[in-house]
Amino acid sequence: MPLKFKGEWRFTPPSDGRFRNQQMPSEAVDACIDLVMTVATQGERQEVLEHFKGYFCEASGLAHVWSSNESWTETDLRHFAERAAENAPLFIEAFYEACQTFASSGSDLCAPDATKVNSLLREYDVGYEIRLPRLVLRETETPLVSVVDRPPTLAEQAVEGFQISLRRSESLLAEGRGREAVQEGLWLLESVATAFRGVETASGTVQGKYFNKIVKDLRELSAGTTLNRVLDWLAALHGYLSSPTGGGVRHGLDLREGVPLDNNEARLFCNLIRSYMAFLLSEHERMAQAK
Repeated sequence: MPLKFKGEWRFTPPSDGRFRNQQMPSEAVDACIDLVMTVATQGERQEVLEHFKGYFCEASGLAHVWSSNESWTETDLRHFAERAAENAPLFIEAFYEACQTFASSGSDLCAPDATKVNSLLREYDVGYEIRLPRLVLRETETPLVSVVDRPPTLAEQAVEGFQISLRRSESLLAEGRGREAVQEGLWLLESVATAFRGVETASGTVQGKYFNKIVKDLRELSAGTTLNRVLDWLAALHGYLSSPTGGGVRHGLDLREGVPLDNNEARLFCNLIRSYMAFLLSEHERMAQAK
């Protein structure tokens, strides 16, 4: 499936910003060439290398002519890949489409897919992401809401698991797996809520053991405060995402009335969840210090 992106990028790619948008960095080009060499183990080597070279020639606006031998093919492949890398969107298009056409040419053949290509782009801070059928610019995305790195009142082991889960949620979202990213976020939210179990407030002690009961107790013990209002919103969000006719994240999706999350909605919910978590962690710290 050909990638779709703004036509003007073929002539002038976006300027660099938070990411590398204009040109592919040399280390990313080298990583792509290494992948091509691995793909070439699945057939006649020169033929496979010529297949990829042809796509890079096209991206460079040059004619594809077969090299005289395998060694020259490898040299020319790298040369034309570096030429194509002067325009990052064209390079990504060429590499991805070469992979797809190779993989589709035989049932036993395999080449990097969109997930693998996206992983490589993120590794080298290249500012694009494949969200089929489009190639999108990461620069225009709103960064995920920041969450405190080390909540000082939570156990060390819990903090480590907390950070791992946050990173996993970010990766899932970047890969276009929005439902799973939100699901990971909900798990985190429910886990953070358990930190309030047994916490003493001026109005009493939180008795609940599970998310809904803990939130209910906290709301009752924090009437008239910002925390009470935030917990009200949080409970509504949790209920919507849990419902089969809402977000369909926790209890399955209603096949008749449910509407699957798209990636923009998933990003919104992930940001909301992270905002609520950041606030809850601050409140937990405040309560712990007030003892």
